[in-house]
Amino acid sequence: MTNRPMTGLEPPWQTTPEPVTLPPDEVHVWRADLDVGTVALLRLQETLSADEQARAERFYSRADRARYIAGRGILRALLARYLRTRAGDLRFCCNAHGKPALVPGSGTEDLRFNLSHSHRLALFAFALRREVGVDLEYVRPSLPDDRLAERFFSPQEVTRLRALPESARAEAFFHCWTRKEAYIKARGEGLGIGLASFTVSLAPGQLTNLLITSDDGLEAGKWSLRALAPGGGYVAAVAAEGKDWSLALWQWG
Repeated sequence: MTNRPMTGLEPPWQTTPEPVTLPPDEVHVWRADLDVGTVALLRLQETLSADEQARAERFYSRADRARYIAGRGILRALLARYLRTRAGDLRFCCNAHGKPALVPGSGTEDLRFNLSHSHRLALFAFALRREVGVDLEYVRPSLPDDRLAERFFSPQEVTRLRALPESARAEAFFHCWTRKEAYIKARGEGLGIGLASFTVSLAPGQLTNLLITSDDGLEAGKWSLRALAPGGGYVAAVAAEGKDWSLALWQWG
């Protein structure tokens, strides 16, 4: 496996200084290419737990196995940078709905994180004392259709999607999907929140302060949603508690 440069990836994604710090009023999103070189992959694999190593071995595809190892290893490396600790010492747990977190203790519970990957790209979101969620999708023109939208989107979203030219519907579908998934992942309640129970914007581009509307207006009003431009062929979004945070975008490697 070779370490290939990625295409279509433009600023504002920046390389971070050392050491990296995370202020309480910021949300950090990191972008990483999961197709790392052989030497880098081995170094990342050394930091994984026995459970993570075992899960990696269950992947049938070599490429999928390598990308899983890279994703977990990069997550550990980033957490270790924020916490000033060793990547291999980190321990994870999940809430009742499967949202990952650090095992409580040693002050690590203040650092919240979330991750998403699609094909060779991954995004990692971090925040202090506020829940955060991120979602990334590779735009596949052949995937979305009316049945998927009707099943998972709100009536308002379906109407807006159908009003678009056919050539714009695939990208709009994934803009809608990633924004809804980021919000659900941030709340950490899994299937307890129906995708059709709230409405987001389908507008293209890198947007800030996207509205979330639902029957439970008070709950939706507690969160901020922002679109991301992760690179050519991809769409993404990040959601976090509160309105009082700014976004910093960092490039891994």
